[in-house]
Amino acid sequence: MEKEIQRYRMICTLTFGDIYGQIIVWLIVIFITLATSLALWSSTRQIYALATVGIVLVLSLPFLLFAFVTTLLNHIEFAPIEEATTRTSSTPRNASPSQKAAEAAS
Repeated sequence: MEKEIQRYRMICTLTFGDIYGQIIVWLIVIFITLATSLALWSSTRQIYALATVGIVLVLSLPFLLFAFVTTLLNHIEFAPIEEATTRTSSTPRNASPSQKAAEAAS
């Protein structure tokens, strides 16, 4: 019994507009954090300002990474390739038109 392996084509439909909102929200969070740290910056509270920036970065980066990865995975599709498509795609790109026609006819 010979089983034929099904071939699939991976299609990524992700566009910049899909992640644009996530980038804008993260930039807003970073700018608010920097504004907060500048407000806390004084000769006695410098450690609090640095700790604020560090905590926000450490806590926000995993959420940003999770949002990017899940958005990317939601935009990946696997479509089965039909046998006729597989044959024509195996034709060399530099083949002459008569070779391509002969291979398509077979």
